Amino acid sequence: MQSQQGERQPEGIFGGPTSYGDPGFSRFLRGAFLAAAGYDDADLDRPVIGITNLTSDYNPCHRDMPALIEAIRRGVLEAGGIPFLFPTISLGETLLSPTSMLYRNLASMETEELISAQPMDVVVLLGGCDKTVPAQLMAAAVATVPTILEVVGPMLTGSYEGERLGACTDCRRLWSEYRGGNIDDGGITKIRHNLATTAGTCMVMGTASTMALITETLGMMLPEGATAPAPTGDRLRHGVATGRRAVELATKGPLASEVLTRAAFENALRVLTAVGGSTNAIVHLLAIAGRTDVTLTLDDVEQIASTTPLLVDLKPSGRGYMEDLHHAGGLPAILATLAPLLHLDHVGVSGRPLRELIDAGAAPPRWQEVIAPLDAPLGAVGSLAVLRGSLAPDGAIIKVAAATPTLLHHTGPALVFDSVEEATIRLADEDLEVTKDHVLVLRNAGPRGAAMPEAGSLPIPRRLVREGVRDMVRVSDARMSGTSYGTVVLHCAPESAAGGPLALVRDGDSIRLDLSERRIDLLVDEGELARRRAEFIAPALPRRGWRRLFVEHVLPANQGADLDFLTFDGEGGSTNRP
Repeated sequence: MQSQQGERQPEGIFGGPTSYGDPGFSRFLRGAFLAAAGYDDADLDRPVIGITNLTSDYNPCHRDMPALIEAIRRGVLEAGGIPFLFPTISLGETLLSPTSMLYRNLASMETEELISAQPMDVVVLLGGCDKTVPAQLMAAAVATVPTILEVVGPMLTGSYEGERLGACTDCRRLWSEYRGGNIDDGGITKIRHNLATTAGTCMVMGTASTMALITETLGMMLPEGATAPAPTGDRLRHGVATGRRAVELATKGPLASEVLTRAAFENALRVLTAVGGSTNAIVHLLAIAGRTDVTLTLDDVEQIASTTPLLVDLKPSGRGYMEDLHHAGGLPAILATLAPLLHLDHVGVSGRPLRELIDAGAAPPRWQEVIAPLDAPLGAVGSLAVLRGSLAPDGAIIKVAAATPTLLHHTGPALVFDSVEEATIRLADEDLEVTKDHVLVLRNAGPRGAAMPEAGSLPIPRRLVREGVRDMVRVSDARMSGTSYGTVVLHCAPESAAGGPLALVRDGDSIRLDLSERRIDLLVDEGELARRRAEFIAPALPRRGWRRLFVEHVLPANQGADLDFLTFDGEGGSTNRP
């Protein structure tokens, strides 16, 4: 593959022959079996466009993916290519145990290997639900053919007793009210039937929505693709355009490695902060960059977040939903608003510089109220922040825009939970000795400890919910859903299973959160910590299979939680490429 300035010759269906020791026989046999599938010589002379199919009954967010696939196929055929559909792992967020994050790297490996092993001149990676898009971007970063992404799009909102509802920020808020006895069984059943009423991903600024916006910002998706709702014609038309563009990429490129530049990642971090995006995106961006020659760190996250204001009024940091953002102009309107802070010469899969895309009329319409202007933002700079301190020497993350301001400078006694299961049982106990000033600490939930589940936004103790408490400081090495809200410190590194400071915390220890100083500290003298450290015993390794491989090779959260042998090797490629 030549650079994006040059031309490439598509290899078509006969590229990468099967190893029979006779390339001619491989071509002959491949043609014979494709003839049995109904393909003639005219078909096989076209550029081959691979399209991933993540349709699964275990992934209801992807329910309408077959229709979108047909739209992409139509675009490919119209442009003179031949589409080839192939399945990869579908990671449905709500139906995987213990957490979909355990399988992100596995999905990335499978996608990378199938792109390499099967003949295709371009690949369209079609995803949506939370971990599918990050996995696909990680695979794209090392792909040797041009890559373009498409997403299924967000759901449309529902309603309950006149209140507009959307998964899943509203579901967390209302479930908390149910736990506190403020909603009865009949009410919670009605809510369950109205939270997710269409196909698509969560319609708030959760991880799926955030990663869709980031994918478009990185230049890996055509403009206007991140926000078009799943059930709409806008989504299908974007799919057709993606198919057409995929055929053009067969001869023009570029490779994803040429798109995923330093400028692209810095633009993505600007957008992440401006939209009040999911903290999960930080882990994913670090992992994607780790597959490239771009060095991205938590220091970059803090530098860009601390100079970028909150502009987008969407839950959980605001009031609206993704369909509102789509009607307000979607990501192009956000980029136009952020233009003074962006690298405008970056070129993505559209083939046009960002400056040109913005000049083409992407400004937010005057009537909209979702995207605030840069000189009158919705919130101050720093909707996301990086913390360090004695409890997280290698860094931790807090979503400031979703936190309670009065808790951002707080000192309180620790209440420690050694596992998600323990926390679940004890926080539901009406007799739990806890006050609103306690700091809830969850450990053994980092990448090595538990594959980093979305358990960091621990539920408020049931007794305190009944008393009207809606937020507390919570600290962990876990993640939290992008749909969550609250004063939650996440991704503490080193993690407790690796002997990090979280492993040393005891009930009653004082913990101090100080946002202005960007610190999270355990206020225990070093001598006592040294004694506790000497008593630390690391958790046993899983016995077999993927979990064993994952725990033995996973990197810490501040490095993206990728596998160590999949990262960029410093010599022009990923460490596992020949």
